[in-house]
Amino acid sequence: MYISRIEVRPLDVPLLAPFTIAVSSLEHVANVVVRLELDDGSVGWGETPTLPSVTAEDQATALHLLQESAGALIGRNTGEWRRIAHDLADHIPGYPAVRAGLEMALIDALCRSWRVPLFRFFGGWQSSIVTDITIPICECDEAERLATYYRRMGFTTLKTKIGRDPSQDMDRVRAIWRGYPGCRLVLDANEGYAPEQALDLLRELRGRGIEPSLLEQPVPREDWEGLGRLAREASIPVAADESCRSTHDALRITREGLAQVINIKLAKCGVVEAMAIAAIAKAAGIALMIGGMVETRLAMGFGAHFAAGLGGFTWIDLDTPLLLGQDPVRGGYVATGPTYDLDVGTVGHGGMLDW
Repeated sequence: MYISRIEVRPLDVPLLAPFTIAVSSLEHVANVVVRLELDDGSVGWGETPTLPSVTAEDQATALHLLQESAGALIGRNTGEWRRIAHDLADHIPGYPAVRAGLEMALIDALCRSWRVPLFRFFGGWQSSIVTDITIPICECDEAERLATYYRRMGFTTLKTKIGRDPSQDMDRVRAIWRGYPGCRLVLDANEGYAPEQALDLLRELRGRGIEPSLLEQPVPREDWEGLGRLAREASIPVAADESCRSTHDALRITREGLAQVINIKLAKCGVVEAMAIAAIAKAAGIALMIGGMVETRLAMGFGAHFAAGLGGFTWIDLDTPLLLGQDPVRGGYVATGPTYDLDVGTVGHGGMLDW
C-alpha cells in the first residue's frame, strides 16, 4: 500500500471559555488537520496542534511545513511507517507537532486498510480509558463551580493550572477543594514556579488539609536541578512534561531520578518517538502520563488509543475535546463522563471530518 494523496486544512474551533495557563491564554483552537489517502482508498486522519507559547509551530508555519512535507511522502510504502517517521525527523527536526500530525494520519490510514482498531495496533492492552478534566487559571468562584460540576459528571481526577501567582493559585486550589473535597488533584504549573515557590505552596496546602496527588512540570524546562530537587523533596510524585520531549530527555530523567512520572504528548515528539519514550520509562519504573495540547477528538482520540493499546498509563489527561464550544469530528470514541470507549465497531481511531 502506498500513499497516494495528502491534504491539509486549518482546523479552527471555539472554546467554551478562555483556557488560561501560566504562559498563555487561548480562546479558540487554531490547529491543522491532515487527511492522508492510500492507493487502496483507505483514509487516515491526523491533527497538528499549534500553541505558539508551547509548540514551535503556529498555524501558518504548520500549514506550510505540512504541505512541503506531503510532497515528499507521496508514493511511499505505508508498511515503512517507522522509516517514514525517521525521515520526517531528519527533514523537520524542530517541528514535532507537524511530524505527529503526519504520523497519526499515516498510522490511522494503515489501520483502516488493515481493518483493525488503532488500540489493537498499539498492543490492545485495554479498550477504554478514564480521563481527568482541567480547570484553567480562573476566578475562585468559577473554579469552585467547575469542580462541583465535574464531580457531578463523575470525574474523579481534577487537574488545575497554576504558575502565575502563588497566592492566587492557593486560593483557587482551596476553592476547587471546597467544590470537590477529596478529589485526586493534579497541579500543573507549566514551568511557572521556582522550586522554593512550589515547596511553599505544598506546605501551605498541607497545613490546610489539602494533599495534591501530582505536581506537573513545576519549573522551567531547563531547570534540571530544580526538577530533581522537587522530585526528592515534594513528598508527592513530580511529572516531567515540557522537560521530556525526546528519548534523550527521558534517559536523563530516568538516570538522574529527576521525576517520578513522564508525561507523553505526541505533539512534543511524534508517535514513534513517543513509543520509545514509553519503553524507556517502563523499563526504569517511571510512571506514565498521557496528555496533549488543546486538540479535538482527532488527536485526543489517537492519544487515547495509543495509551490504551500500550497500557501502563497511570495518569490520563485527554480532556480538551470536552472544553470545546463545538465538536467538528464525526465518529471516533464515545465519551460517557470521564470514560472514553474506544471499541465502538470502527477501525483506526474512527474519527473524521466533513471534507
